[in-house]
Amino acid sequence: MDEEELVALLPNLRRFARVLCRDDAEADDLVQSTCERALRRADGFAPGTRLDRWLFKMMQNLWLDRARSAATRHRHVDLDAARDLVGADGSRDGEARVMLARVRARIAALPEQQRLVLALVVAEGLGYREAAERLGVPIGTVMSRLARARRSLFDLVGEGGSARGESAPSCQARW
Repeated sequence: MDEEELVALLPNLRRFARVLCRDDAEADDLVQSTCERALRRADGFAPGTRLDRWLFKMMQNLWLDRARSAATRHRHVDLDAARDLVGADGSRDGEARVMLARVRARIAALPEQQRLVLALVVAEGLGYREAAERLGVPIGTVMSRLARARRSLFDLVGEGGSARGESAPSCQARW
């Protein structure tokens, strides 16, 4: 494993981690854990294969392990920090934050495989073929999972995004 190539992939790893974790601090921890594991297990990397695919799979596995362990713990919300949600224009900011929270919740509720494809294609900007290679699945599977994930999110925006007269089809074009 070429350590310079690992360093070059750090921005991609961080973006993917942020999508998975939805928290900057947790994402940074996940990237660090992934790099540590990759360096410890460098002898397990097969020369001539794609380092990014190996690292993304490693990160995905670490994230799954953390998510499973976190599912058994309760989360505490600091009410003082929650007061910062209302900005200068409380109603507009509040509506936007509510919609963002709904979208995040809908993404979090997506089946894991749809979330991963959404993260790679939409957040990471990969093409279908490259996402399929990283996940080790056929390209048709990527397309199918992405279509289902987009439909789920579009349904949410169609339900709640029309509050100010926005037409839902314009949202679909962005996805």
